[in-house]
Order: sequence, then structure tokens, then C-alpha cells
Amino acid sequence: MNIAQIRPMDVANGPGVRVSVFVSGCRHACPHCFNREYWDFNYGEPCTETQIQSILTLLDKPIIAGLTLLGGEPLQQNLTELASFLKRIKKESRKSIWLYTGYVYNDLHLQKEVMDVLQWVDVLVDGPYLEAEKNLRLAFRGSENQRLIDLHQTRLKGEISLLNI
Repeated sequence: MNIAQIRPMDVANGPGVRVSVFVSGCRHACPHCFNREYWDFNYGEPCTETQIQSILTLLDKPIIAGLTLLGGEPLQQNLTELASFLKRIKKESRKSIWLYTGYVYNDLHLQKEVMDVLQWVDVLVDGPYLEAEKNLRLAFRGSENQRLIDLHQTRLKGEISLLNI
């Protein structure tokens, strides 16, 4: 997994002040993508122990509400490595984790490798950005088709539970 960018204080990709980690690599190639340079799986730097420690140090600040993972496409990474990364972040920081994906949850929730990743995620922002459904008034997403899925409630209820933000 390569990291394209780390934003130490981000207020655009989830509630509160967050650490946002952008991974490299995406095969969706969505029209109007704002991170085209992150499509290349070789862009950025490999995720190292030093970077993980740096992210954990950033998350340790009281002002930081959590980690947001975006890209590129997080769910097109090595999923075993990604699950291990998120597990460590969750256990050591105890902060919330948001993950943005161009996939739709309904198409993902039966895949074991994906569920191994999502078990560490609090909120999944799913769905591709669609220019035809663009809405600048939406919180933490760009188009009407994208959803903020509360994964804790979704697991408890056995059906998709959306955040009302």
C-alpha cells in the first residue's frame, strides 16, 4: 500500500478535525475525479512503520477526532495489509475511522477480505462520485448517491443504517 498524502488536520472528510490518509491506486477512473494523480498504484511512498508511527502521533492529539482513509481507492489495496493497518490504528489510537470508497456497500458486504477491513471502520462513505448528482450542500460527500453508513449500527441491525448529518 502506498500513501499519496497525509493531511494532519483535515475538516472536510468527516466530523471534527481529522487525520486524512490518501492511498495510491484506483481502477475506477471516475470522470471528474479530483485525485487523478492518485490512480497510479506506484504514486507516493510505501506505508512504512515510520509512517504508521507518524500517523499514530498525529492521532494522539486531543483535538483530533479520528482518521479518514481515502484515495485512490482504499479497497483496491492489499486488503490483508489494509486490515492490519486499520486494526493497529483503531487499537492504538481508539479514534474513529472513516473510509471512502467508490464501491457500493451492498456489493461488498459478502466478501470476507473486505469485511476483515470494514470491521475496523466506523463510517463507510460509499458509492462513486457522480457529476449528474453533484450536491455541494451534502455533508462529507459530493453526490446524492453517496451514503454515510454507520457500520456499527449496520452490523447490529443487520441492515444498512445511515448517519443523519
